[in-house]
Amino acid sequence: MNNIVEGGCFCGSVRYTFKFGEYPSANCYCSICRRTSGAPFVSWLAIPLTSFEYKIGTPKKLISSSQGTRYFCEDCGTPLTCLLDEYPKYIYVTICSLVKPQEFKPNGDMHIEDMLDWVKT
Repeated sequence: MNNIVEGGCFCGSVRYTFKFGEYPSANCYCSICRRTSGAPFVSWLAIPLTSFEYKIGTPKKLISSSQGTRYFCEDCGTPLTCLLDEYPKYIYVTICSLVKPQEFKPNGDMHIEDMLDWVKT
């Protein structure tokens, strides 16, 4: 198995890598994730900053709240990462921006109280 995980935006303008490992992950249903992604939830992977590196391009910065900053591709709009003031040693990567998202199944749910009624089964 390759020890490096690759990901990036839809158009290829921004690419990143990090070391393969077991990382915390979750689906987030908060209104900020919904609005910045245009989706009912976003699946995140928490990667130590020391293991993460942008290889190509620089994402655009969006201060999405007083607690966090999101990064996305300025060319195609793909949401890529998030930095949270509460957890400064981690970068949160959108699982579906990975080349192989199937290798990282979310292991929890966050902000389920904000889940849209039509998402609930």
